[in-house]
Amino acid sequence: MVGEVTGSLGNTSSTANVASQKLSADYESFLKLLTAQLQNQDPLEPMDSSTFVSQLAQLSQVEQSIQTNSHLESIAAKLNTAGLTNDLGLIGRQVSVPGNEFDVVGGRGSFDYMLEQEVASVSAVIRDRSGTLLRQLGGLSTEVGALKSVTWDGLDYEGLTVPDGTYQVEITAFDGDGNEVPVAPYMLATVDRLTLSGGLAQLHLSNGETALSTDILAVQ
Repeated sequence: MVGEVTGSLGNTSSTANVASQKLSADYESFLKLLTAQLQNQDPLEPMDSSTFVSQLAQLSQVEQSIQTNSHLESIAAKLNTAGLTNDLGLIGRQVSVPGNEFDVVGGRGSFDYMLEQEVASVSAVIRDRSGTLLRQLGGLSTEVGALKSVTWDGLDYEGLTVPDGTYQVEITAFDGDGNEVPVAPYMLATVDRLTLSGGLAQLHLSNGETALSTDILAVQ
C-alpha cells in the first residue's frame, strides 16, 4: 500500500530507565546493609562514617549520570522524530540511491551515474532481471563529479518495446589509455512506504529494493 508506515520507533524501556531501576534496587540494598551494620556495631568502637559518606557520594554521582543519559535519550528521540517527519515526505517521490536496478513505466525508464575521475567514454548495458541483454547505450556524458541521468526509450536491439517492469543497468567507462574505470550506477525508484526499526526509517522502493534516507543522492 502506497504511503504505508509500519514498525516501531524503538524499545519502550530505554537504557536510562533500566539503569535507574537497577540503581534504585542497589540504593535500597545499601540502606538495609547500613541499617544492619549500625544496629550491630560495637558502641565502644563505632564505625567510621566516612566510608558510608563516600559510598553515598558514589551513588549520587551514578544517579546524576543516569539523569544526564535520560536527557540525551530524550533529545535523540526528538531528533529521530524530526528525521521521520522528513522521511514521510519522500513517500510517492522518486529518489536516486546506489544500485543497478531501475523501473520502466509507460515504455520509458531512467537511471543515474556519477564519474569520480576523467574518462574518454561511457556506455551502459541494459538487461532484464534474468540477465538477458536488451540494449547498449553509448556516447554518454563524461562530465566528472555531476550526477548524470540517462533516459531509455524502452526499445531493445530489435526495436521492440519492452514491458513495464524492473531492469538492470551496468555502466562501463574507459580512460584515454583504454583502461576500464569503475562507475557506480544509481537506481531511480519511487518510495512506496516506510518501515521503522530501532528508530530508523527504511525506505521501500517500487523496484523491490530498500534504502535509508541517508543513501539518497537526489529526489525528484
